[in-house]
Amino acid sequence: MIVMPKRRGHNEGSIYQRKSDNKWVAAVTVYTGDGRRRRKTRVCRTRAEAKKALQELLADLRAGRLAAGASVTTGDYLATWLDSVKHGLRPRTLESYSYIVRHHLSPEIGRIKLERLTPAHVQDLLDRKLAAGLSPRTVRYIFTVLNAALGRAVKFGILTRNPCDVVEAPKVERKEMQALTPAQAARFLAAAREDRFHALFVLAVTCGLRQGELLGLRWEDVDFDAATLTVQRQLQWDRAGKRFVLAQTKTGRGRQVPLPPVAVDALRRHRARQAQERLLVGSAWCNDYGALVFTTAVGTPVRPENLVRRHFKPVLERAGLAPIPFHALRHTCATLMLQAGIPMKVVQSVLGHASISTTADIYMHVDANFLATAAARVEDLLAGGFAGAG
Repeated sequence: MIVMPKRRGHNEGSIYQRKSDNKWVAAVTVYTGDGRRRRKTRVCRTRAEAKKALQELLADLRAGRLAAGASVTTGDYLATWLDSVKHGLRPRTLESYSYIVRHHLSPEIGRIKLERLTPAHVQDLLDRKLAAGLSPRTVRYIFTVLNAALGRAVKFGILTRNPCDVVEAPKVERKEMQALTPAQAARFLAAAREDRFHALFVLAVTCGLRQGELLGLRWEDVDFDAATLTVQRQLQWDRAGKRFVLAQTKTGRGRQVPLPPVAVDALRRHRARQAQERLLVGSAWCNDYGALVFTTAVGTPVRPENLVRRHFKPVLERAGLAPIPFHALRHTCATLMLQAGIPMKVVQSVLGHASISTTADIYMHVDANFLATAAARVEDLLAGGFAGAG
């Protein structure tokens, strides 16, 4: 007698006896990334063996050891993943993801079947990278990229679990933040006074814009009457396409930043200087990216490395300051605002952080420096109150 499969609940699998040879089959259903169903089966001699096989299949399914597309290697999946997310990434991010996949992930775990990739594989990968001399920060980034890729596989049903979920990435010590003191910032801006990018440096110090945001500014973003600046894009160099790209900001949201008088004045003088450069060049002036605020002498976008090498570093030298990264100007802005007593929430808004926790995490030490001062002020207030009561 042929035994037909009993109706089971969702994801409970089934057991049935084949007509062709009377053998027993345990079967479960898995789903591919595009929603198609695929059966995973095991053929057994007896019903008892099939029942045991079904429990093993279900255990594999729930533990993520059973996936659709068994022939897909991790390397093939990572290549597909990069292609599927590339349109939503900024050029620089896509470039770094591609580098990690090409140089670290595919050579190490690319041949492993995706469904057979385990937490042990991931942990071993991280351990080998650390042993090879890579910094914990780099190894953690490798883990971050792999985690994002496998997380998408889970989201679309290609995997039932992410092997990275139970793996501990290396802890990274936060680098000591570099920022100029008020006196050093004043010296820096004074030394930059005659540089053609003086206004850019003023905005970096007083408004805290990122380098890409500064280079992506257009004149339409500047409201001289209201003394405000709208930050809504950033300039990036796409190495693959060998072209400049105006991409969204890091958080994907624009923001409006108040301009202090010194920044308004610097921008007015910069616009006048740029108008003279346009007259000299004439029709050869480049408008391919719109009316950019900061350009080369012929209107083309500025390469970030050229800005640093030809202008930022020389200004530091003229000011007698030690070398610092360009991003330190953004830290300088935040530090100056906090030292001036500006609330953390306002600093977050100016810097364009996605959440106040990001701002607090980076600059909490600045607040801590004022704890003693705050305590002293409270004591002064209490002392005044006691004196009044007496």
